[in-house]
Amino acid sequence: MSPWDLPSSLRVGEEEYAIRTDYRVALYLLGIFADPEYEPDERAAICLRVLYRDWESIPPEQYQQALEQAAAFLDGALPPAGRRTGPRLMDWEQDGAMIVSAVNRVMGRDVRAEPLHWWTFLAAYMEIGEGLFATVLDIRRKRAKGGKLEKYEAEFLRENRPLVELRRRDTAAERARRQELDKLFV
Repeated sequence: MSPWDLPSSLRVGEEEYAIRTDYRVALYLLGIFADPEYEPDERAAICLRVLYRDWESIPPEQYQQALEQAAAFLDGALPPAGRRTGPRLMDWEQDGAMIVSAVNRVMGRDVRAEPLHWWTFLAAYMEIGEGLFATVLDIRRKRAKGGKLEKYEAEFLRENRPLVELRRRDTAAERARRQELDKLFV
């Protein structure tokens, strides 16, 4: 995959398979991958069914390659060295309103009302500069690395803690276990 092209299909084996390229599809899949309610095989099945327009025509023995191609597409074809590792600093779902606002600013228009290729959305996301989302990310990054917050950042955190702190996604089993414990102490 070339970063200069906007792919509309992915090569699996010797065949090209059409994919859904709209950023909303990619965001949906990223949400599925982050959701602890799904098992890895469920995530894989959802990815194949949602991303590939004609997923039924992919031979089962090529599902793994199709998933690898899907992952490369969702990563924007960035080389492994371009991918960041470390603590989780953002959540596509929780931060959605801030992200779309920042992407809108980069794009110079509201992107929600139109189809937009995932890579175009991702390119705009990578160019987010100053603003609310950047401030939130900076505070999360400093806190994750044990850094000292500037006075204005500490004040922002005090006043906007629910916006800054990433929520933990519990599974249904974890929620049920917590409810059982709560009943013991009521």
